[in-house]
Formats: sequence, structure tokens, C-alpha cells
Amino acid sequence: MPLRLLTTALLLTAAAGFLLPETPVIPVQHASPADWNPRSFWYYPWGRSGTHKGIDIFAPEGRQVLTATQGLVISTGTDPRGGDYVLILGPKWRFHYYAHLSRIDTTRGQWLQAGHPIGAVGTSGNAQGKPPHLHYAIRTPYPQLWLYQPEQRQAWQRLFFVDPGRLLTRQPEST
Repeated sequence: MPLRLLTTALLLTAAAGFLLPETPVIPVQHASPADWNPRSFWYYPWGRSGTHKGIDIFAPEGRQVLTATQGLVISTGTDPRGGDYVLILGPKWRFHYYAHLSRIDTTRGQWLQAGHPIGAVGTSGNAQGKPPHLHYAIRTPYPQLWLYQPEQRQAWQRLFFVDPGRLLTRQPEST
């Protein structure tokens, strides 16, 4: 994608960031809230990261992963922890991170609607040897000060994450 087109798409996304509707879909085809543990978000202790900053949606290897919201694909690739991943900038300027994929079916610069296929459930990265799942996390670039709890592990970092399980089941974020 030409740089000018990507820049324009990013500016339009940023300008409309708070205006885009946020009606998410569960990002694994045929999954339901029964396929993840609602208490796994911000669970401690959790591997090298200390706390679990997302939810793991369990499904058979190869099942389609879908975009939870509309947005712009910012990055795709591989990293040691997340394995094959897709990062999408969605409504409210939130970054939606889809990790441990067995394949990636999208490219950087694409604008996608909610429910569009972006890859498949897998065990890449640090999920090798574990049951196939999608690690789904949502980061926000601005702090959500109402979530601050000093006694919570990594309390300052918690201000920059949204609980995906609550968003997907449309429960209000609480402290």
C-alpha cells in the first residue's frame, strides 16, 4: 500500500476514532463466552509478562479468527511470545491484538469490517505445546484513570488495557 494512502487511512481512522460504533463480535468463528475463562484477564501470575493482559479463546486448530471490530490492520508478523499475530486499530483508538495464529489471512493497510477473517487459531509463539487458542488483547493509548487500583499487580499498566471478555459480553468496565 502506498505510504500516502496508508497515511490518509490512519488520519481518517484517528479522526473518526471516537465516532466509529463499537459493537464487537467474538473473534473466533462459532465461539461463545464458554470458550474462555472470564477471570483470566489480568490474572497473576502469568508467565514472563507477570499478568495475563488478554483472554484466551480456545477452539480447534485452524478455526477462523475474525476481527472483533472494524478497523485498520496496523501490523502482521511473528514475535517470540505472540507467535503469528495481527494488530488492528479499531474504534476509540484501541489496538486489538490477535496472537498465536496458525496462519495470517490479512495484510497491513487493509480496512476490515467486524467479523472479517484475519487468520486461524493456532499454537504459535509461547503457546506451543498448549491447547490451540486465540490470545485476544485490547490496548488503549490513553489511561483509563477510573481503573486505577494501587494494590493491583502492575496497576499503572492496567490503565492501558481493556478487558476483552467484558467488551465481548457487553459488561461495563469496573474497578
